Order: sequence, then C-alpha cells, then structure tokens
Amino acid sequence: EQAIVDRLDDALPLLVDAIWDVAPQVDILIIDDNSPDGTGDWCDRKAASEPRLKCLHRAGKLGLGTATIAGMKWALEHGYDLAVRLDGDGQHDPSELGKLLAPVRRDEADVVTGSRFVGGEGAYRPPFSRRVGITWFARLVSLLTRQRVTDTTPGFQALDRKGIALFANDSPSDYPEVEATVLVLKHRLRLVEVPVTMREREHGSSSITFLRSVYYAFKVTL
Repeated sequence: EQAIVDRLDDALPLLVDAIWDVAPQVDILIIDDNSPDGTGDWCDRKAASEPRLKCLHRAGKLGLGTATIAGMKWALEHGYDLAVRLDGDGQHDPSELGKLLAPVRRDEADVVTGSRFVGGEGAYRPPFSRRVGITWFARLVSLLTRQRVTDTTPGFQALDRKGIALFANDSPSDYPEVEATVLVLKHRLRLVEVPVTMREREHGSSSITFLRSVYYAFKVTL
C-alpha cells in the first residue's frame, strides 16, 4: 500500500484524511477514470477496511463532465440529500467545507460555489492569460443569466437534492464548468457564491496547455 501511496504523490490519501478530520461522519466517493497512478487500487484497498469510502471505477479517461454525471447519479440513487464536489489534487481546502454547506443547510441555496474572487481579491493569483479567461467567462455568464457570477471554473461546490438531480441527468461533457453554471441558473436553481481560498496545486500539472486553453475559450464562448 505504501508503494501505491507514493505513486499517488500522497495527494488523494491526504485529502481523504483531511475531509474526515473536518467532517468525520461523511461518505466519500472517489471516481477513478482508469488512472495509471494506482488510484483505483489504493481506493479499493482503503474501502475494504473503511465503509465510509466508496470507489467508482470507469473504463477510461471519460472526462470531468461525465464524471460529474456519474457521481451525482450515484448520490441520487443512494438517497443523498447533500453532496460536495471537489478536486483530488489538493487545491481545495476541506477546512472550508462549512462555508459551502451553510447556505444549503439554511435553505438559502440549491448550489453553492466556492469562489476565488467574490468579496474582493484573495491570495489566489492565476497566470495573466488564465485570469483574462476567468474574468471574460464570469462577465459573459453574468450577462447571459442576469446574475452576477465572479468565478465559473472553481470546481468546489455543494449541492442539495435539486442540484444533485440536475447534474445526475445533464452536465456538459467537454470543458463543462462554465456551461454548468449557466445550466444551474437557467433551471432556476438558487446559486450562491462564497469566498474560498484556492491553494496552489500540490501534485501533478494541469492538462490544459496553451493550445487547449485557446480551444477552450473559443468553444465555450460559442
């Protein structure tokens, strides 16, 4: 098991422990897109002795959008009324889970997004080209939906039963984050942003190269 953890660069095991440090009662579902780094094997071994951990294995790298659908379908089928989606690379801080969950628990929102920019400038400083893209999409979505949105690509969200049901049945499959925000608001779900701190990526590197970012900006804008 230690060899598997080493190949994982400790990111996922540390994240799982950090979540349970904050919310020891929650169940965690790990969606494994046939990852070559041992994610699936580690998850199966951990789940064998830890009933709070669930593993969902997929046949190949099917992408974030379909992973969201698969995860939300699983949550819906198993009767969950509340779900939180976060990345496994260490950028999202589990200690901020309470911020996302509070508006849902107060019945003030159906979907709560952790924003890096709401309420002013935080410590997060993306590269200039990425910041231009983030600003452009935030303004575009705000214009289309008539609700001010500051961050359309954070990947850190809490959802109630309505939000779970929405994404269990429909989620953009290719670079889905921006379109998913529009989807929430077009279905008249209540979207709230709360300020969160985005940490630097602890392990691995982004799959979005410069050419992919150009394609992303063009496609998603259309």
